[in-house]
Amino acid sequence: MPQAETQTGAPTDCDVPKFRRRKDERPDELLDAAIDLFTENGFDRTRVADIAARAGLSKGAVYLYFSSKTAIIEALVERAVGGMADEMAATFAAYHGDPRSLLARAATHIEARLSDPRTLAVPKLVMREAATHPQLAALYRARVLDRVLPAATAMLARAMDAGFIRRTDPEMLVRCVAGPVVMHILLDEVFAVTPPQGRDLRGLIDTHLALLDAGLAPHPSTDLTPSKEPFHG
Repeated sequence: MPQAETQTGAPTDCDVPKFRRRKDERPDELLDAAIDLFTENGFDRTRVADIAARAGLSKGAVYLYFSSKTAIIEALVERAVGGMADEMAATFAAYHGDPRSLLARAATHIEARLSDPRTLAVPKLVMREAATHPQLAALYRARVLDRVLPAATAMLARAMDAGFIRRTDPEMLVRCVAGPVVMHILLDEVFAVTPPQGRDLRGLIDTHLALLDAGLAPHPSTDLTPSKEPFHG
Protein backbone atom coordinates (compact mmCIF):
# COMPACT_ATOMS: atom_id res chain seq x y z
CA MET A 1 0.00 0.00 0.00
CA PRO A 2 1.58 3.34 -0.96
CA GLN A 3 2.48 5.87 1.72
CA ALA A 4 0.37 8.98 2.15
CA GLU A 5 1.95 11.96 0.45
CA THR A 6 1.89 15.67 0.98
CA GLN A 7 0.98 18.05 -1.82
CA THR A 8 4.64 18.01 -2.85
CA GLY A 9 4.56 14.23 -3.19
CA ALA A 10 6.73 13.51 -0.11
CA PRO A 11 5.51 11.00 2.49
CA THR A 12 4.11 12.60 5.66
CA ASP A 13 6.10 12.12 8.87
CA CYS A 14 3.36 10.07 10.50
CA ASP A 15 3.51 7.55 7.64
CA VAL A 16 7.26 7.02 7.75
CA PRO A 17 8.18 3.90 9.76
CA LYS A 18 9.92 4.76 13.03
CA PHE A 19 13.12 2.93 12.02
CA ARG A 20 13.42 5.24 9.00
CA ARG A 21 12.86 8.49 10.87
CA ARG A 22 15.72 10.76 11.81
CA LYS A 23 17.85 9.45 14.67
CA ASP A 24 17.53 12.71 16.61
CA GLU A 25 13.77 12.09 16.92
CA ARG A 26 14.17 8.74 18.62
CA PRO A 27 15.10 9.93 22.15
CA ASP A 28 11.90 11.97 22.35
CA GLU A 29 9.87 9.05 21.01
CA LEU A 30 11.38 6.84 23.71
CA LEU A 31 10.75 9.43 26.43
CA ASP A 32 7.14 9.85 25.32
CA ALA A 33 6.67 6.08 25.45
CA ALA A 34 8.40 5.86 28.84
CA ILE A 35 6.34 8.52 30.61
CA ASP A 36 3.12 7.08 29.20
CA LEU A 37 4.02 3.61 30.48
CA PHE A 38 5.31 4.87 33.84
CA THR A 39 2.00 6.67 34.28
CA GLU A 40 -0.07 3.65 33.25
CA ASN A 41 1.88 0.88 34.98
CA GLY A 42 4.30 2.44 37.48
CA PHE A 43 8.08 2.58 37.42
CA ASP A 44 8.75 -0.98 38.61
CA ARG A 45 6.28 -2.69 36.32
CA THR A 46 7.59 -0.95 33.21
CA ARG A 47 10.43 -2.79 31.48
CA VAL A 48 12.89 -1.34 29.01
CA ALA A 49 11.50 -3.82 26.49
CA ASP A 50 8.03 -2.34 27.03
CA ILE A 51 9.32 1.15 26.34
CA ALA A 52 11.04 -0.02 23.18
CA ALA A 53 7.90 -1.78 21.96
CA ARG A 54 5.69 1.25 22.65
CA ALA A 55 8.14 3.46 20.71
CA GLY A 56 8.32 0.97 17.83
CA LEU A 57 12.03 0.29 18.33
CA SER A 58 14.15 -2.65 19.41
CA LYS A 59 15.26 -3.06 23.03
CA GLY A 60 18.85 -2.65 21.89
CA ALA A 61 17.99 0.70 20.33
CA VAL A 62 16.93 2.03 23.73
CA TYR A 63 20.42 1.42 25.12
CA LEU A 64 21.94 3.48 22.33
CA TYR A 65 20.38 6.51 24.00
CA PHE A 66 19.76 5.59 27.66
CA SER A 67 21.82 3.25 29.83
CA SER A 68 18.99 2.37 32.24
CA LYS A 69 15.48 3.24 33.40
CA THR A 70 17.03 5.71 35.85
CA ALA A 71 18.78 7.42 32.94
CA ILE A 72 15.38 7.66 31.24
CA ILE A 73 13.92 9.34 34.35
CA GLU A 74 16.85 11.77 34.38
CA ALA A 75 16.14 12.66 30.77
CA LEU A 76 12.42 13.04 31.48
CA VAL A 77 13.11 15.47 34.34
CA GLU A 78 15.55 17.41 32.19
CA ARG A 79 13.11 17.65 29.29
CA ALA A 80 10.10 18.51 31.43
CA VAL A 81 11.45 20.98 33.97
CA GLY A 82 15.25 21.18 33.81
CA GLY A 83 15.40 24.19 31.53
CA MET A 84 12.58 25.90 33.39
CA ALA A 85 14.40 25.38 36.69
CA ASP A 86 17.58 26.95 35.31
CA GLU A 87 15.64 29.90 33.90
CA MET A 88 13.75 30.52 37.14
CA ALA A 89 16.87 30.22 39.30
CA ALA A 90 18.75 32.72 37.10
CA THR A 91 15.81 35.14 37.07
CA PHE A 92 15.36 35.00 40.84
CA ALA A 93 19.09 35.50 41.39
CA ALA A 94 19.14 38.65 39.26
CA TYR A 95 15.90 40.21 40.51
CA HIS A 96 15.86 43.13 42.96
CA GLY A 97 12.34 44.61 42.70
CA ASP A 98 8.91 43.88 44.13
CA PRO A 99 8.68 40.09 43.92
CA ARG A 100 4.90 39.91 43.62
CA SER A 101 4.88 40.69 39.91
CA LEU A 102 7.73 38.23 39.32
CA LEU A 103 5.95 35.50 41.27
CA ALA A 104 2.83 36.08 39.19
CA ARG A 105 4.82 35.70 35.96
CA ALA A 106 6.59 32.61 37.27
CA ALA A 107 3.29 31.03 38.32
CA THR A 108 1.77 31.71 34.91
CA HIS A 109 4.82 30.14 33.23
CA ILE A 110 4.62 27.07 35.47
CA GLU A 111 0.90 26.67 34.82
CA ALA A 112 1.49 26.85 31.07
CA ARG A 113 4.19 24.18 31.24
CA LEU A 114 2.17 21.89 33.49
CA SER A 115 -0.80 22.12 31.17
CA ASP A 116 1.07 19.58 29.00
CA PRO A 117 0.03 16.19 30.47
CA ARG A 118 3.42 14.63 29.76
CA THR A 119 5.20 17.48 31.55
CA LEU A 120 2.89 17.29 34.57
CA ALA A 121 3.30 13.51 34.61
CA VAL A 122 6.99 13.83 35.55
CA PRO A 123 6.65 15.54 38.97
CA LYS A 124 3.55 13.40 39.60
CA LEU A 125 5.62 10.29 38.94
CA VAL A 126 8.39 11.44 41.29
CA MET A 127 5.87 12.20 44.07
CA ARG A 128 4.15 8.85 43.61
CA GLU A 129 7.34 6.77 43.50
CA ALA A 130 9.50 8.71 45.99
CA ALA A 131 8.63 6.54 49.00
CA THR A 132 9.84 3.32 47.37
CA HIS A 133 12.45 4.88 45.07
CA PRO A 134 14.21 7.63 47.07
CA GLN A 135 16.79 7.95 44.31
CA LEU A 136 14.10 9.49 42.11
CA ALA A 137 13.33 12.10 44.76
CA ALA A 138 17.05 12.80 45.20
CA LEU A 139 17.44 13.21 41.44
CA TYR A 140 14.55 15.67 41.21
CA ARG A 141 15.80 17.60 44.24
CA ALA A 142 19.32 17.96 42.83
CA ARG A 143 18.17 19.02 39.36
CA VAL A 144 15.25 21.27 40.30
CA LEU A 145 14.64 22.07 43.96
CA ASP A 146 18.26 22.69 45.01
CA ARG A 147 18.56 25.26 42.22
CA VAL A 148 15.26 27.09 42.46
CA LEU A 149 14.50 27.20 46.19
CA PRO A 150 17.74 28.89 47.41
CA ALA A 151 17.50 31.50 44.63
CA ALA A 152 13.85 32.22 45.49
CA THR A 153 14.65 32.44 49.20
CA ALA A 154 17.47 34.93 48.62
CA MET A 155 15.28 37.00 46.28
CA LEU A 156 12.49 37.25 48.88
CA ALA A 157 14.99 38.15 51.60
CA ARG A 158 16.30 41.02 49.44
CA ALA A 159 12.74 42.19 48.84
CA MET A 160 12.09 42.26 52.58
CA ASP A 161 15.28 44.23 53.23
CA ALA A 162 14.27 46.73 50.54
CA GLY A 163 10.78 47.12 52.01
CA PHE A 164 8.88 45.74 49.00
CA ILE A 165 7.11 43.08 51.10
CA ARG A 166 6.49 42.61 54.78
CA ARG A 167 9.16 40.85 56.78
CA THR A 168 8.80 37.21 57.70
CA ASP A 169 10.96 34.09 57.46
CA PRO A 170 11.99 33.91 53.77
CA GLU A 171 12.49 30.14 53.81
CA MET A 172 9.02 29.57 55.26
CA LEU A 173 7.64 32.06 52.77
CA VAL A 174 9.05 30.06 49.84
CA ARG A 175 7.26 26.98 51.18
CA CYS A 176 4.06 28.97 51.50
CA VAL A 177 4.41 30.18 47.92
CA ALA A 178 5.12 26.75 46.41
CA GLY A 179 3.12 24.61 48.82
CA PRO A 180 -0.42 25.18 47.51
CA VAL A 181 0.47 23.98 44.00
CA VAL A 182 2.14 20.84 45.37
CA MET A 183 -0.78 20.14 47.72
CA HIS A 184 -3.31 20.79 44.97
CA ILE A 185 -1.68 18.12 42.80
CA LEU A 186 -1.33 15.70 45.73
CA LEU A 187 -4.98 16.07 46.71
CA ASP A 188 -6.04 15.27 43.18
CA GLU A 189 -3.45 12.63 42.33
CA VAL A 190 -3.05 10.74 45.62
CA PHE A 191 -6.31 11.29 47.48
CA ALA A 192 -8.68 11.77 44.51
CA VAL A 193 -10.00 14.99 46.07
CA THR A 194 -10.79 17.04 42.98
CA PRO A 195 -12.76 20.31 42.70
CA PRO A 196 -16.11 20.03 40.91
CA GLN A 197 -14.67 21.88 37.89
CA GLY A 198 -11.71 19.51 37.63
CA ARG A 199 -8.11 20.05 38.64
CA ASP A 200 -8.23 23.66 37.36
CA LEU A 201 -4.60 24.53 38.13
CA ARG A 202 -5.17 27.97 36.60
CA GLY A 203 -7.96 28.66 39.09
CA LEU A 204 -5.77 27.55 42.00
CA ILE A 205 -2.92 29.79 40.90
CA ASP A 206 -5.20 32.82 40.39
CA THR A 207 -6.65 32.38 43.88
CA HIS A 208 -3.22 31.89 45.42
CA LEU A 209 -1.77 34.95 43.70
CA ALA A 210 -4.64 37.13 44.92
CA LEU A 211 -3.97 36.05 48.50
CA LEU A 212 -0.21 36.47 48.10
CA ASP A 213 -0.56 39.96 46.68
CA ALA A 214 -2.59 41.08 49.69
CA GLY A 215 -0.66 39.10 52.27
CA LEU A 216 2.80 40.25 51.20
CA ALA A 217 1.93 43.95 51.06
CA PRO A 218 4.23 45.88 53.40
CA HIS A 219 2.63 47.24 56.54
CA PRO A 220 4.31 50.13 58.34
CA SER A 221 3.53 48.81 61.80
CA THR A 222 3.60 45.05 61.26
CA ASP A 223 6.54 42.69 61.42
CA LEU A 224 5.57 39.06 60.94
CA THR A 225 8.87 37.63 62.19
CA PRO A 226 7.79 34.83 64.57
CA SER A 227 8.23 35.57 68.24
CA LYS A 228 10.87 33.52 70.04
CA GLU A 229 8.94 33.74 73.33
CA PRO A 230 7.14 30.58 74.44
CA PHE A 231 3.39 30.37 73.93
CA HIS A 232 1.56 30.18 77.26
CA GLY A 233 -2.02 29.78 75.94
